[in-house]
Amino acid sequence: MRILLVEDDALLRTQLRTALQEAGYTVDEADNGHDAQFLGDTETVDAVVLDLGLPMVDGLTVLKRWRGQGRNMPVLILTARDNWHEKVAGIDAGADDYLTKPFHLEELLARLRALIRRASGQASAVLQCGDLLLDTRSGRVTCAGQPVMLTSHEYKVLAYFMHRPGVLVSRTELTEHIYAQDFDRDSNTIEVFVGRLRKKLQSSADHPARIETVRGMGYRLVPP
Repeated sequence: MRILLVEDDALLRTQLRTALQEAGYTVDEADNGHDAQFLGDTETVDAVVLDLGLPMVDGLTVLKRWRGQGRNMPVLILTARDNWHEKVAGIDAGADDYLTKPFHLEELLARLRALIRRASGQASAVLQCGDLLLDTRSGRVTCAGQPVMLTSHEYKVLAYFMHRPGVLVSRTELTEHIYAQDFDRDSNTIEVFVGRLRKKLQSSADHPARIETVRGMGYRLVPP
């Protein structure tokens, strides 16, 4: 899952980027409202962490522009001012949730997980497709009760599938959601990741593939 992180405080941005990456997210960054506006307009992200007190263009204006253009990705706003008027303005502008600085990183991650789950119609922190389970809090994956060890990219691909079981996902879509904006993207590697996942998730020789290929269109995580 891909996150746009918008924060002008360099130290806090570094701390948030590290925490997000350790939680398995791909992270794009901006330190001002102008760059944030551009990235939100041109890149495909699953959620945004948006500071309101930004240079060049304030966060509230950026958010209003996104919503005015029909961009509906979940947005968690950050504010350094404990002012209920600002919180109300952010929610009215289209924010999905807010945090007031200072905050605990664990709370930000929990709120972000909840926003992404709701956006994909999921209710539980543990995503399930048959006997395949993915705990979004710990990153632990089990298949038929057995732990499955995944690389970071394999986990990102599986997490994207698990948030939308039964939905056809193209290679281009997967590429956009697991690589950051400045990464040298190669959609051909998606086929490699999917192939590895198939092998790791096959609990028995006669078990049908959990991830099916729809020729010329993409892949689908097959519900039981």
